[in-house]
Amino acid sequence: MLTNCKLLKPSLVIIILCSVCFGFLNTKAQGSNPKFNVIAFYTARNDKAHVSFVHEANKWFPLIAAKYHFKYDSTMNWNNLNAEFLSHYQVVIFLDTRVDDPVQRAAFQKYMENGGAWMGFHFSAFALTPSDFPQNWDWYHNTFLGSGQYVSNIWRPSTAILDVNRNFPATKHMPAKFKTSPNEWYRWENDLTKNPNIEILCSIDSASFPLGTGPKQSEIWHSGYYPVVWTNKNYKMIYFNMGHNDMDYEHKYDNTDKTLSYTFASPMEAKLVIDALLWLGNGKAK
Repeated sequence: MLTNCKLLKPSLVIIILCSVCFGFLNTKAQGSNPKFNVIAFYTARNDKAHVSFVHEANKWFPLIAAKYHFKYDSTMNWNNLNAEFLSHYQVVIFLDTRVDDPVQRAAFQKYMENGGAWMGFHFSAFALTPSDFPQNWDWYHNTFLGSGQYVSNIWRPSTAILDVNRNFPATKHMPAKFKTSPNEWYRWENDLTKNPNIEILCSIDSASFPLGTGPKQSEIWHSGYYPVVWTNKNYKMIYFNMGHNDMDYEHKYDNTDKTLSYTFASPMEAKLVIDALLWLGNGKAK
């Protein structure tokens, strides 16, 4: 090898070395300059199924970030929901809860109204008066999400077939229907089909019925129209009703809170979240 190197012209050696160095620097630059930055807020204490999802998400999103070249951070410190902190991020995620402090709420609303992007899961849209999470944030629940208060849910967490609206950047590469992981599906106070600002991206397909196993009959859906993923046309946002893993509630397997299903175990569900996040991070507001 040394003999062969001696045969190379000095100018050719310089070119090769420059090419190698440039390639290394370019690779390093790509790794140190993500396409966009994501910050996920969470509480992880209100329900063991929600806690399970938060742990799952905080393991899954960094893997996706490495693959698709964005930066993912997460925090339990809701005091970070302020203008200075948010200025470093293009996408905010609420993994399990919403913000309750009035100052932090105002900062989030301003962030969204100024072109920030948001993704929310499951319990982040929950509000019920009276409860520990009353509907006392009209802009968020009625204007932004459009759903109003929570009304009811199925039980036990069950898989569903979803109909997909593919006339949207984040869903155009999805199949017309796909099967989800088990989830506790919510029903809402407001009819989203009557809100001109809301575009429904996924809804429960009738092939899913009966959905839920009870034991209460009200926890089993036999018919109806149930939106589960949607966007508000006035903001860069997507809400997913997914985010409640199935758990060993009856302790059939051991004496711990064993997770029986994982949200991102559904390949198409995972793809939908990835495509939505890439749209939020790279897309433009309508």
